[in-house]
Amino acid sequence: MASSSARPLGLWMCTALVVGNMIGSGVFMLPASLAPYGWNAVIAWLITIGGALCLALVFARLARAFPRAGGPFAYTEEAFGRPAGFMVAWSYWISVWVSNAALAIAAVSYLSVFVPALAKVPVLAALVTVTVVWVATAINCVGARTAGWTQMVTTVLKLAPLAAVASLAAMILLRKGPAAIAPFEPSALSGSGITAAAALTLWALLGVESATIPAEQVDRPERNIPRSTLLGTAFTGLIYLLVSSGVLLLTPVSVLKDSNAPLVDFMAYHGGGDFRLALAAFAAISALGALNGWVLLQGELPAAMAREGVFPAWMGKTTANGTPVRAHILSSVLVTILVLMNYAKSMADTFTFMALLATASSLFAYLFCSLAVLKLGAQRRMPVSPAFAAVAAVAAVYSAWTFYGAGWSVTFWGLVLLVAGAPVYLLMRRARLAREAAR
Repeated sequence: MASSSARPLGLWMCTALVVGNMIGSGVFMLPASLAPYGWNAVIAWLITIGGALCLALVFARLARAFPRAGGPFAYTEEAFGRPAGFMVAWSYWISVWVSNAALAIAAVSYLSVFVPALAKVPVLAALVTVTVVWVATAINCVGARTAGWTQMVTTVLKLAPLAAVASLAAMILLRKGPAAIAPFEPSALSGSGITAAAALTLWALLGVESATIPAEQVDRPERNIPRSTLLGTAFTGLIYLLVSSGVLLLTPVSVLKDSNAPLVDFMAYHGGGDFRLALAAFAAISALGALNGWVLLQGELPAAMAREGVFPAWMGKTTANGTPVRAHILSSVLVTILVLMNYAKSMADTFTFMALLATASSLFAYLFCSLAVLKLGAQRRMPVSPAFAAVAAVAAVYSAWTFYGAGWSVTFWGLVLLVAGAPVYLLMRRARLAREAAR
């Protein structure tokens, strides 16, 4: 294991990993998926940001108490044992590579502004999407430091178009006043609408735990992981609230609901002029930057699990610079299969389904880590004040509620993928017992 000073990811790279993984395709793609929900979506954003901040505090405290690689797996195993830890690791790994499929699709959706054939020819879009995945995989196979610098650069670049959209929204409000905002109709609000919208908005904030996964690559993990987690989540929540709500409330539903590039269409509708192409380019860069960060996790997580004896040992093999190339390749093969299986759908429909599936898969980790705080605190294995216990309880309830909001179809497929891990767990358990018996 590398010494702390030799590890490539410091505070700002970790923060860029959190912000870059959270600000990916969500803020650029979700206005289309959320358009039918209107003000329900705005309320969902407020609830989601509150829930994400609770989860950020949960992961920050767990990382300080148990600075181990693997993040959600490590914390769940500490509290509930190896079987629960495996379930969380398996479901979270699924969430990561499904997220990568959605992010690659989002990047290609915005590239379709420059190459219209990508929106009209599904096979071409699928092939370009797969190519994007493998380019990101190649960058990460070079090493964590290369991936970290890529994340820093793309995180800075992706903030430029968001600032432009927020500025345009402010100008519209100054010019037209409250009349520009979609009317608030209390009768249109509903519990089911808010719940369904919240399942989508959580997709945009997935990644709150990003800095906890590659702990072995982080300099002073007990200090830098908690700080980057809280700082990155708070900053991202503010950005989403300003940009996404502004686009939703200032643009007709008919403009957004079938859009492959909703922020571009927002700019066009309000006379954005030449900025449309620049915005589309930055949006594609944003999705590609998030893809880079999530590809880092799709390799680091199974490699860490392999070193713990939870996943097959060959997935934990690394190159001379510590890169788990085998885990990266397997994960990207799964992403490729998922993309090719869904190429016949429109990019917007495919993105929405994969975003919900990734969200449902990640919620197992969020729920168990929130409950882990309560159990570890009760066992006095980590300091848990009454106030922090209340935060963890809110995070657990929020996770369960959002799981329900994802819908039965997505929940079903999430459970199918979860059950698919049972043979792997049984094989690994048998191998471990055989090794122990041979000693």
